[in-house]
Amino acid sequence: MNERQIILDTETTGLDPAQGHRVIEIGCLELVNRRPTDQRFHFYLQPDRLIDEEAIKVHGITNEFLANQPHFPEVVDKFLDFIRGAELIIHNAPFDLGFLNHELRRCGRGHITLEQICKVKDTLLLARQRHPGQRNNLDALCKRYNIDNSQRTLHGALLDAEILTDVYLAMTRQQGSMFIQEDKAAVALPNYEARRSQFRNRPPLPIIRADAGECAEHAQYLEMLDKSSGSACVWRRLETV
Repeated sequence: MNERQIILDTETTGLDPAQGHRVIEIGCLELVNRRPTDQRFHFYLQPDRLIDEEAIKVHGITNEFLANQPHFPEVVDKFLDFIRGAELIIHNAPFDLGFLNHELRRCGRGHITLEQICKVKDTLLLARQRHPGQRNNLDALCKRYNIDNSQRTLHGALLDAEILTDVYLAMTRQQGSMFIQEDKAAVALPNYEARRSQFRNRPPLPIIRADAGECAEHAQYLEMLDKSSGSACVWRRLETV
């Protein structure tokens, strides 16, 4: 059975839909069985209000650029058809879901929420579980997982969805994936068994012992440790056992 996931991100006019802020960009990328496909959903939207100056500094989208873009009701059916039944992968999901559900209510679709038609996985919560006490925004995660985000001078829904795709796959990659071939169902168990047999049958590794001079230097070093620690050097005690 194919597992379908949608990496989703939005850009907005501000921080709070309760204050009348709106979605101005939606970017979605499709994964099937953890592999990116060429299917995507991307629209800029006319919000019928001005964008906060602080928001423009974050994403660079201007009021002039959005003047002739479609309104959310014009793309809502295409959007819902694209995501329906998939698992949504979102970084800081409450933010994006709050805005998108607000847009649904504004256009008369308030009888549904995205959580009702899709499963949701919040990669920010996942990152906090994996890396407690550390920064877990997208830039920090890119650095942690060696993902190139050099093109991300400004935020953008589609660009951030592309980056989040790499971050999500890196965060959730299992050790067993080393044995998965192009066909996901084909696990290279015979190769693994061959490697185990190879290790079992190899000659024993040589043991290189310290010479008298190295042993003397080691003893002197332990004596120094013992004196500096008030006779608390563990290795000296082990030698007398």
